[in-house]
Amino acid sequence: MNQEIRNIAIIAHVDHGKTTLTDALMEQTGAREGEASMDSNALEKERGITIYAKNTSIEYRGTKINIVDTPGHADFGSEVERVLRSIDSVLLVVDAQEGPMPQTRFVLKKSLELGLKPIVVINKIDKPAADPARTEEQVLELFLELGANDEQCNFTTVYAIGREGVAKRSLADANVDLKPLLDVILEKVPPARGYVADESLRAQVFNLGYDNFLGRLAVARVYEGKIKANQALFIKHEGETVVKKGKVVKLSTFKGVQKVETDTAWAGDIVLLAGFSDINIGDTLVDSEGVEPLPSIKVDEPTIALQFMPNSSPFAGREGKYVTSRQIRERLEKELEINVGLQVDFATGDNFEVRGRGEMHIAILLENMRREGYELAVSQPRVIIKEEDGQKLEPFEEVTIDVPALYQGSVIERLGNRAFIMTNMITHDNQVRMIFEGPTRGLLGYKNQFIVDTKGEGIMASRVVGFKPYAGEIKKRQVGSMVSMVQGKALGFALFSLQDRGQLYINPGVEVYEGMVIGNTSKGEEMVVNPTKGKQLTNMRASGSDEAIVLTPPKVITIETGLEIMSDNEYLEVTPESVRLRKAKLKENERKRE
Repeated sequence: MNQEIRNIAIIAHVDHGKTTLTDALMEQTGAREGEASMDSNALEKERGITIYAKNTSIEYRGTKINIVDTPGHADFGSEVERVLRSIDSVLLVVDAQEGPMPQTRFVLKKSLELGLKPIVVINKIDKPAADPARTEEQVLELFLELGANDEQCNFTTVYAIGREGVAKRSLADANVDLKPLLDVILEKVPPARGYVADESLRAQVFNLGYDNFLGRLAVARVYEGKIKANQALFIKHEGETVVKKGKVVKLSTFKGVQKVETDTAWAGDIVLLAGFSDINIGDTLVDSEGVEPLPSIKVDEPTIALQFMPNSSPFAGREGKYVTSRQIRERLEKELEINVGLQVDFATGDNFEVRGRGEMHIAILLENMRREGYELAVSQPRVIIKEEDGQKLEPFEEVTIDVPALYQGSVIERLGNRAFIMTNMITHDNQVRMIFEGPTRGLLGYKNQFIVDTKGEGIMASRVVGFKPYAGEIKKRQVGSMVSMVQGKALGFALFSLQDRGQLYINPGVEVYEGMVIGNTSKGEEMVVNPTKGKQLTNMRASGSDEAIVLTPPKVITIETGLEIMSDNEYLEVTPESVRLRKAKLKENERKRE
C-alpha cells in the first residue's frame, strides 16, 4: 500500500529496440524468469515484431515500476493509443542510425497530446553508422514540430545499447549496465497518485485478455481508492446511462511477466481482473453508482475494409476444422473483445465486412485464424471512403523511404504513378531518405514491388495522416491472371511452356481446380490455361523436342502477398495448410457473362 509506483510505457518505431530493452531491464532487476520475453506470442517470435501491448513490472530501489511494451508497427497503433492513457510517462526509443521514423512521430504526437513528458532513449549507439548527436537534434526538431511545450521540449536523454543491457547519461561514460536509465525513471517519472483513505474506487480498463476458464480478463489502472477480490463493482462508460454490475472473481498484479494473485490492489497500480464478461476498453470500474466515470479512450478509425466469407472452392473443408459462417462469426466476435482497432459488420448474411488499420493488421488476424483451424475466403482489401459536406474523403498516408541513391528514380516514378507527392528529400552518404504523402489506395499492393525495385535494400514505413479529398483514379495493376481451366495435378511439362507467359505461383504436383489463379501474365490480360497437360508419348525421339525441363522457382503466395496482388474479381482462399488465389466466379463463361 505504501510502496511507490511508477507507470511507464515504452514507445518507438518498429525494430528500434523496445522489447530488447524491456527484456534487459527485467533481466537486470531479477524480474525475468528463464528465457521469458515480452514477445510471447508465436507470431511475434517468428516475425520479430511486437503485435500486442503487454505488461510487466520490475522493482528497483524499493520502487515498483510498471512497464507496458507497445507495438511499433503503424497497423497496431490502436494498441499504443489506449495504453498511453494508463501511464504517467513514456520512454521514447529512437534508433541512433535511422533517427525518428513515421511511427516515432505517431506515438510521440499521441503522448504529447496527453500532456506526458517523455524520456528519450537513443538506442543502438554501437551501430557502425550511428550518429547520436544528429538523432538527438532530429528528435528535438520533431518535438517542436508537434507543438510540444517548453517543459516537454526540455527532455532528458539517455544513450543505450539495449542488446548489451547498457545505458549511460553521457556518451563519454563507461558501458556498465542499465542503472543510469532506471535512475532517470525514478527522477523524472512522477510517482503514481497513491491511496487516500475512504476514497471511492475509480479504475479504467485499457487492455483485454481472454482465459478459457475465467473468460474475459480486463487490465486496468487503479486511479483512486482500492480494489478487493470478491468485491461487487459497477461498470460505467462516459456518456452512457447503462450501469452494469459484476464481481471480481480473481485479482492479480504483475511481477515480471508473471501474474501474481492478490487480495487488494491500491491506487496507482495496474491490475488484471476476471469476472466481468461484458467489460470493454475505456470502461470505468466504481464501487458506488454515484461515482462519475473517467473520460473514455478513443482510438483512430480503420482505413481498409474487406469481406470474410466461408470457403466455397472445390477444395473446401479438406483441411479446416471450422468452416461454417457461424464458426467464423463466433471467432470474429471473440477477436472484437480484445482487438480495438478492428470493426466487423455482421449484418450482411454469411459475408462479414471486416475493417482494420492496414493490410498487416488483417493478415495477422487471418494467420492466427488459420493456425487455429479456420478455413475461409477473403475479398480484395479496399480503402474506406467517407463523405463529408458533399465531398469524398479517403485515408492518406505519409511514407518514409530509405534507399541507396541508385534506386531513388524508380521509387519516385512508381509512387508518382500512384498519386503520391514527395514532400522532403535528404541525401546522406549515398543513402536517400524520401518522404511522400498520398492516398492509402495507392499504397495497397506496392510493398512487393518496392522490394523488387530496390533489390531488397530499401526500408519503407508509413503512417496514416487522416482523411483527405479523394485523389482520383489510380491505375496500378499491370499484370493479368493465369487461370486454370481444369481440376487435377499440375505437371512440370505444362508449367514449362506456361512460365514464358508470366510468373507462376505453383510447383509441379500441386492440386489445382477450375478458376484457381496459378500465376500472372506479363501482358496484363487474363489467360485461361491447362496446367495438367502431359506430354504425348510416342516411340519417336528427336534431339530438339526432348530438352530437359527447367522450371523457374514460383512466387510463393502468403497471406500478405495474396492481399497485395489479388484483383477485384478474385478471392484469397486461406486454409490451415494452404493459401490460394482464385476467381470469385470459377467458370470462365460465368466470368465472361458478368
